[in-house]
Amino acid sequence: MTQGNFAHNVFFWLKNPDNAVDRAAFEKSLTNFINQSVFIKTKHVGTPAQTDREVIDSTYTYSLLLTFETKKDHDSYQIEPNHKQFIEESSPRWKKVVVYDSVNILH
Repeated sequence: MTQGNFAHNVFFWLKNPDNAVDRAAFEKSLTNFINQSVFIKTKHVGTPAQTDREVIDSTYTYSLLLTFETKKDHDSYQIEPNHKQFIEESSPRWKKVVVYDSVNILH
């Protein structure tokens, strides 16, 4: 089980997913941002796994899974200066972002 009671799943579709310069810049900005956050409990940055089943959507370029102890911590992370800087730096590179937030029901 992951640490934290609040999970924040973000999927990014880059405008130019095959552009190495865009990918490197996105990864650098994302890494800098999540490594500076004081609210994140756990973090996972990934790319689509090489799995192939009917229920799998592997059209995204990057996934981000963060956990927080509470929703309040998540809300505080949203207004951290480093989060705002990441959005400013990276939003021109993405064409779509989808977020799924959830609270843990297992105790």
